[in-house]
Amino acid sequence: MFKRKYKMSEFKEKYINPFTDYGFKRLFGEEPNKDLLLDFLNELLVEEQGKITELTYLKNENLGATELNRKAIFDLYCTNEKGEKFIVELQKTKQKFFKDRSIYYSTFPIREQAKKGSFWNFELKKIYTIAILDFVFDEDKNEPNKFRYDIKLSDIETKKVFYDKLTFIYLEMPKFNKKANELETRFEKWLFVLKNLHKLEKIPSELKENIFLKLFKTAEIAKFSQEEYLDYEDSLKYYRDIKNSLDTAREEGETKGKLEVAKKLLENGIDIEVIILSTGLSKTEIENLK
Repeated sequence: MFKRKYKMSEFKEKYINPFTDYGFKRLFGEEPNKDLLLDFLNELLVEEQGKITELTYLKNENLGATELNRKAIFDLYCTNEKGEKFIVELQKTKQKFFKDRSIYYSTFPIREQAKKGSFWNFELKKIYTIAILDFVFDEDKNEPNKFRYDIKLSDIETKKVFYDKLTFIYLEMPKFNKKANELETRFEKWLFVLKNLHKLEKIPSELKENIFLKLFKTAEIAKFSQEEYLDYEDSLKYYRDIKNSLDTAREEGETKGKLEVAKKLLENGIDIEVIILSTGLSKTEIENLK
């Protein structure tokens, strides 16, 4: 059987990337590290929850009610001591109907609460869907300083919450740009770690708290076994392939748009040097349009 060689030196980073499937599950989805997830959720939901004291991981694959229904596979799915449910999703790339998907996913913990038998008064426990996004929704691009969106069913006119048991929280991580010495709250520290962990070479002094020290220890690639290393390597390759494909598509789309602008400028008799300054295209690229 062919075995890949185990070379720790292949990684330039000291710590794992939380936006890989393996990295996210290692930090938040394993029983020994449940206190990391608990601390993150407590900071995220402090105004909603007060304090969560206990979490239990649930099966992350949920099947539809019939064979015709699509199944849902959550990144993380857990419940607290009050029976409230938490779906935590990590989304690496922009998906056209991601909001629709997050709404659809929330229906599974709703249906799970239906009690079989002759009587059930339809009382439901709270459900939280938390999406950590490695992209920004197009409709949010004009709000560069707003990275957190808390969504509930509300009355349009009065803005009052109509139903408080269904909550969706979206964190647009590209908008969070604070440096370590600018962090003001523990929640901001969590966001900083999620976004920058794989870029760090040492633990910032602002993060030398027990919970974060444990996280850094868990995330240190040099401590991995060979199997863990190879699993992370596969996960990281998948992440990079997706990012590279998207970056290439974006660049090609931008170039196509610039060429269309340049063509219109040429048709209107605009000087080539002006077009070069306006579009950033080369003289050759513009002359080929003639």
